Amino acid sequence: MAKELHPSKFLVLVIILLSICDSEQLQSSQSQALLRIQGLLNFPAILSSWDNNTDFCNTEPNPSVTVVCYEDTITQLHIIGKKKAPLLPKNFSIDSFVTTLVKLPTLKVLSLVSLGIWGSLPGKISRLSSLEILNMSSNFLYGGFPHEFSLLSSLHTLILDDNMFSGRLPNWLDSLAGLIVLSLKNNLFNGSLPNSLGSLETLRVLSLSHNHFYGEVPDLSRLTNLQVLELDDNAFGPQFPRLGDKLVTLTLSNNKFRSGIPAEVSSYYQLERLDISSNTFVGPFQPALLSLPSITYLNVSGNKLTGMIFENLSCNSELKQVDLSSNLLTGSLPKCLLSDSNDGTVQYAKNCLEATDQYQQPPPFCHTEALAVGILPERKKHKRVSKVLISLGVVGGALGVVALAALAFFLIRKRGNARNKTKNPPTRLISENAASGYTSKLLSDARYISQTMKMGTVGLPTYRTYSLEEIEVATNNFDTASFMGEGPHGQIYRGHLRNGSFVAIKCVKMIKRYSTQNYMQQIELISKLRHRHLVSALGHCFECYLDDSSVSRIFLIFEYVPNGTLKSWISGGHSRRSLNWTHRIAAAIGVAKGIQFLHTGIVPGVYSNNLKITDVLLDQNFVAKICSYNLPLLSNMGKVGHKISSSGSKSTNGNKSAKLDDKSDIYDFGVILLEVILGRTIKSRNDVDALRDLLQASIVADEEARRGIVDAAVRKACLDQSLKTMMEICVRCLVKEPADRPSIEDVLWNLQFAAQVQEAWRGDSQSSEGSPGSPLEPRRLTLH
Repeated sequence: MAKELHPSKFLVLVIILLSICDSEQLQSSQSQALLRIQGLLNFPAILSSWDNNTDFCNTEPNPSVTVVCYEDTITQLHIIGKKKAPLLPKNFSIDSFVTTLVKLPTLKVLSLVSLGIWGSLPGKISRLSSLEILNMSSNFLYGGFPHEFSLLSSLHTLILDDNMFSGRLPNWLDSLAGLIVLSLKNNLFNGSLPNSLGSLETLRVLSLSHNHFYGEVPDLSRLTNLQVLELDDNAFGPQFPRLGDKLVTLTLSNNKFRSGIPAEVSSYYQLERLDISSNTFVGPFQPALLSLPSITYLNVSGNKLTGMIFENLSCNSELKQVDLSSNLLTGSLPKCLLSDSNDGTVQYAKNCLEATDQYQQPPPFCHTEALAVGILPERKKHKRVSKVLISLGVVGGALGVVALAALAFFLIRKRGNARNKTKNPPTRLISENAASGYTSKLLSDARYISQTMKMGTVGLPTYRTYSLEEIEVATNNFDTASFMGEGPHGQIYRGHLRNGSFVAIKCVKMIKRYSTQNYMQQIELISKLRHRHLVSALGHCFECYLDDSSVSRIFLIFEYVPNGTLKSWISGGHSRRSLNWTHRIAAAIGVAKGIQFLHTGIVPGVYSNNLKITDVLLDQNFVAKICSYNLPLLSNMGKVGHKISSSGSKSTNGNKSAKLDDKSDIYDFGVILLEVILGRTIKSRNDVDALRDLLQASIVADEEARRGIVDAAVRKACLDQSLKTMMEICVRCLVKEPADRPSIEDVLWNLQFAAQVQEAWRGDSQSSEGSPGSPLEPRRLTLH
């Protein structure tokens, strides 16, 4: 007879069986969660090996997929997709996705990178209370941080780079007291940084590059563990931030800093990489930066640093990359930067150094009291020429009264021209009237379309020829304060004319010697490119060599547009308020009208203008004006302000490419429209494709999806019908096949409809600029 099982032994057996069942049930629950995640991610190829028989805790890890378990519970999940992964389908739900994720409550490390995930991150992710590392970079997440993030008390690494997060950083960041890494690069965050950042004393890496932050950087001197600070490509400034002295990497480039460099930077003994380029830092350059004990990379280019440097300065032998270019430095380049043992890269052009292998400015350029590039040294030659002319007059006097009279007449005329038309010998000014006295077959064929030209010259003075004396007075002899920048074809100065108006003066140096007649045809055409939505030319001035009367420089005088670029007024990029939705539509309409004029306002049209949002300026009334287009004079040297060269006239050979010349501008306009809608800087063709797909998915989804991706600065103020119309025409402009893109007239029609419905919704009795008075219906839009 079998022995009776003792009750205590039976109890132990039951407990063991229940624990095994619970373990199997838990394991089964986690497996089902992972398989659910696989489906929600649209079954990516990197997860193709997952199925119901997969033992997830014992799978072999690889660079794309890793699952780590501890005591049969999942503690780490890494899924890394291909770079620039496309958007997940429109039926993807991030709420369902996170709901599934929180069924893995023991997760400590979660990496979901480049998987096409889109949507606003729900607060329920805070239920992963054990989370220590969260990396969801290179997706399409938008909106702000959910407040529930503050409950993740164990979080020490947060990486959300390359998404579309927007709004301000929350003040509760200091509740993440153990945060070591905070990386939010390449998003749409704006506003000033919260002071609470300065309380995260455990922080070692703070990377906020490529956003729309602005204002003073909070005091970070208490962050004694901070080693990496990346703030580049924002609008921080003006003061250099207060920092600890243990930094290894400090990147402040492309901001609005305009103070001096504090002396303590020269004592950052651990600093390996310093980049403060493309700001307006002033004051003396600190040579001690070259000899910091750990420095390997130094870039101070594009500032206004002054001072003399010397050949005998010492450098760190590990310093391999140095860029001192585009400052106001004088003296000689240190020999330690040019030694044979230094196999790195050294840039120092556009200073006033005693060097010949890289272009240097003349010495007056580096003095703050004057900036007269190529002018001041030549004035000395003027005196020598004048002495020669006087000597000739004396010799001629000895030849007799008749000869003296003839020579005097010649000298007076010669010197009068030299004095009144130029102050720059050995050159002289040839004054030509571009509006008369010169015709060509090209210009005789030019015509204007009356409707396009109605507003063409509104508010613009008559095009005329300027004397060099007027230009010098307007720029105070090309003073430093008048200098606005330098493009590939010359310097740009701001001028103040005697009538009180401001102008922008572009100085174009001619490489080849041609007579004025060679340029008059292009000048004549430039004088006709005048429209309310173009930064139009007001006149010109030729400067010529005395010896053969060939043109040495051409000064082109343009209207001055004071309100900066359209980009600077999008999504917090400007220190003032961002443009509202109505003004953004009006700006888009203005750009479209400018393109329409370039294409149809004159024959031959001006095409392939390689337009960017930085090429659109706003005047004092916030009227949009295209400032960079294919000026005929510069078409043989490349587009103004860009390296891309394109034809300024439309071919008439009738082939397919000629017929589609205008479609490249339509695509460029689509990119501008994309930035206007999303408030995001577009940096590559891949970005355009991904964001176009995001727009297309939101168009066929619902209003909430559309509002979720639009720039947070205008999200609440735009009518859905207006927003949807803007998105639809934007997507059409960005289709890959040029023939499938809309005409500029079709673009304008839909923009005007978007403006009209927005104005009607606001109850404004006056429609947007350019909107027709009668009700409109949107044209049927086909999504590609």
